[in-house]
Amino acid sequence: MTAPNSSPQTDWHLKDSQAILSQFNVDPQQGLDTATIEKNRAKYGPNKLDEHQLKSPWLILWEQFTEVMVIVLIVAALISLALGEYKDVIAIMTIVILNAALGFFQEYRAERAMAALQELANPTVRVRRKGKLMDVESWELVPGDIILVEAGSKIPADSRLVEAVNLRAQEASLTGESEPVNKTDDTLTGEHLPVADRSNMIYLGTAVTYGRGTAVVVETGMSTELGRIAELIQNVETDQTPLQKRMDELGRKLAVIALGIVGVVFVVGFIGQEADIQELFLTAIAMAVAAIPEGLPAVVTIALALGAQRMLKREALVRKLPAVETLGSVTVICSDKTGTLTQNQMTVRMLDVVGDTINLSQLKDDGHPAIHKGDKPLDLDKPSQALLLVGGALCNDATLTDDEDSNHTLVTIGDPTEGALLVAAAQFGYWKDDLDQQFPRVAEVPFSSERKRMTTVHKVDQETIAQLEPALASLYEGYSGQYPYAIFTKGAVDGLLDICNRVWADGQVEEMNAEWRQRIEEANRKTAEQGLRVLGLAMRITQELPENNNENEFEQRLVFVGLASMIDPPRPEVKEAVQTCRHAGIRPVMITGDHPLTALAIAHELNITDTDDILTGRELSQMSTQELEDAVETVSVYARVSPEHKLNIVQALQSKGHIVAMTGDGVNDAPALRKSDIGVAMGITGTDVSKEAANMVILDDNFATIVRAVKEGRTIYDNVRKFMKYTMSSNAGEIYVMLFGPFIGLGLPLSAIQILWINLVTDGLPGLALAVEPSESNTMDRPPHPPDESIFARGMGRHILWVGLLMGAVCLLIGRWGLNNNFSDEYWKTLVFTTLTLSQMGHALAVRSGRDSLFTQGLLSNRPLLGAVALTFILQMGVLYVPIMADFFDTLPLQLPHLLLCLIASTVVFWAVEIEKWLIRNGHLNG
Repeated sequence: MTAPNSSPQTDWHLKDSQAILSQFNVDPQQGLDTATIEKNRAKYGPNKLDEHQLKSPWLILWEQFTEVMVIVLIVAALISLALGEYKDVIAIMTIVILNAALGFFQEYRAERAMAALQELANPTVRVRRKGKLMDVESWELVPGDIILVEAGSKIPADSRLVEAVNLRAQEASLTGESEPVNKTDDTLTGEHLPVADRSNMIYLGTAVTYGRGTAVVVETGMSTELGRIAELIQNVETDQTPLQKRMDELGRKLAVIALGIVGVVFVVGFIGQEADIQELFLTAIAMAVAAIPEGLPAVVTIALALGAQRMLKREALVRKLPAVETLGSVTVICSDKTGTLTQNQMTVRMLDVVGDTINLSQLKDDGHPAIHKGDKPLDLDKPSQALLLVGGALCNDATLTDDEDSNHTLVTIGDPTEGALLVAAAQFGYWKDDLDQQFPRVAEVPFSSERKRMTTVHKVDQETIAQLEPALASLYEGYSGQYPYAIFTKGAVDGLLDICNRVWADGQVEEMNAEWRQRIEEANRKTAEQGLRVLGLAMRITQELPENNNENEFEQRLVFVGLASMIDPPRPEVKEAVQTCRHAGIRPVMITGDHPLTALAIAHELNITDTDDILTGRELSQMSTQELEDAVETVSVYARVSPEHKLNIVQALQSKGHIVAMTGDGVNDAPALRKSDIGVAMGITGTDVSKEAANMVILDDNFATIVRAVKEGRTIYDNVRKFMKYTMSSNAGEIYVMLFGPFIGLGLPLSAIQILWINLVTDGLPGLALAVEPSESNTMDRPPHPPDESIFARGMGRHILWVGLLMGAVCLLIGRWGLNNNFSDEYWKTLVFTTLTLSQMGHALAVRSGRDSLFTQGLLSNRPLLGAVALTFILQMGVLYVPIMADFFDTLPLQLPHLLLCLIASTVVFWAVEIEKWLIRNGHLNG
């Protein structure tokens, strides 16, 4: 559905508007007739975004039950059911159902991203048809329709401007450009112009903020820029998170291990002459269940849920639980600039009055300060600088308020650039409402995109203006002791110099010669190269108000006063957050729709890059996939990018093995947000589309919040590994006891019910308590773990092997000692049973950290775990000394010396793990 002889990439901005009107055979004063409208609608279809076929909710639900780990759990539940362990069945199936519900909800919400996108494309529009103006639904538009837009209008389709009168459009959601952009009806030149630079086009999903215009619709529906974004969202395939991949890998391995154990126990049972086939079967099944950490999904879910709660307190809302852990694996954070790295508030940095420069950031470097009229204003070096501030505040249509509810933070309404001038003036005690009373506006020439300036005329009195600057007398033409009117003009410096014949230097007015012009132009160029936006101010004083209220009368013979340079400054806390990222082995990357110089200036200030390497959208459009993949490893700043560029950058980084976090707030960010490993939408400025496509929403739009969330993600993955290390080492100990018992004359030292009890109490509360372990001291002092790393990497497999062997050996030695002392089978088996249970409690305390000693951490730093260990000990004592429980578990009460022996023997594992951590801290072992 494209316009005649066109594709979605047709360069309408390079075509003359009259040629386009002829191509669609339409008169801009008459519009299309009914026959042509019907013909075009049949050819191009309705002006709607196509919603892709959403995945069936039943299919989404079915997929939740077909993951490997879930299947293993279901098998474990069926085995437990066969054993009559109904509590285990209920617990395991509760975990399965909870995981399925969470997964279903998350994926279903993600599928609704297109619905939010559709909402952007449903305004009514004023259109000229059959020579009449009428309002129609946007879906009725067809290519060739003539639409009229004004301030407040939502753009209903991609259109080429035929007429633009002071027209400005807010395109941030589509392009990332932070400020409204000026629009023109001129024909443009140049290949590969990004959307942000197509000033004669208006696009579906954007809005007019100022002026009015007439345009011809050239693209509708899925052929629009917004439609192309919709198509990108539909075609993006999302991958499993690193944790999900590791859990699947673990599930497959454990399924094989469980089947192997069943066979081995049967063989060992016959070797040990355990002829009771039913007992052998029950023991084998119990061992298979013991080999599977059925508490793992619960621990993962709880760890993610608790992590999500902690992150919410830190302004990060997690929409998809697996995203919490994914953050911990991130190797690259791709961030938008405006509002995330910066304050999204234009701020005046420098005032330059013909070489006399004052740096406002050195006076107050905290952005828009919390000041009000009662504060003592900052001091200026010269009255001429005051005139620059006063003129900028008077020649200004924005408003400024002192918000008492926000600690007297200054709040501006209107154009961000004009708001910055008002704030700068207020910092020095010049408030707009006061100035408007002292210098009432009597005439104006509004801003226009052709002139790139605006002019206001103010009535003044001699006393006021003389107090401001006595030298103003030299500005007056035909001085007679009175100062009736002051004319202020602000705008682009180049155009302003063309209407100035004098310059104000050192309190005197001098003729504007070639030397002065060169000095001003050089100052403008140097400031612009630093990424700052520069506005010039000029003025003159006249006794007579010109009769003709037009630009030619007002904007002539002006005196150039000075330059005001401004920028959207970085958030104060972001620089430290970027440094934290680098220290943690994470590379920050800026991807913005803003101007390259501005992007590079902010990147340098935040230490995102220390080079001048930058790629623009135009350059990206001409790069091959291989060239981009090579470039993404070194380039950290991208400017003037399109949605496809953002998506391509993310894919290139992923192809290089990176785990990518992508931030965004606009519609244009949605495809990249969905494709990235962790999409992060902005809560304040973010569109519904970006939030639906994201895994997480940052409520304060702050990059530093993302970094804090990364730390939380790393902590969660560490805690999942600690649980794995704990429970699988313990399970290995149980298996070794059962496997090697027959070879030293102990037969099968534990019964099936005792194995299930150990599995229940040790994998239960103590294991879950490890999910709330605080962050380790080196969490953000190490690089992220490789995304393809096995869950058994970094010494974990080694730990499971040797700790399991040690635990099994200690228990078997206790059992052999009991047998040698002629204890009854029930009594020495109770010794083994108790030693094995308590050994796992010591192990739980020891694995709280992978490297720090428990005595450094402190017992009370994880109170839930301490409570879980104490509760488990009490329950085990109940199994020994409460008759009904002792009968059920085939145990005998232990004598105090023998109980103490079990306690002492159970600490062997604890001390051994503490020695292992000491070796790791001193570099003798990896971990």
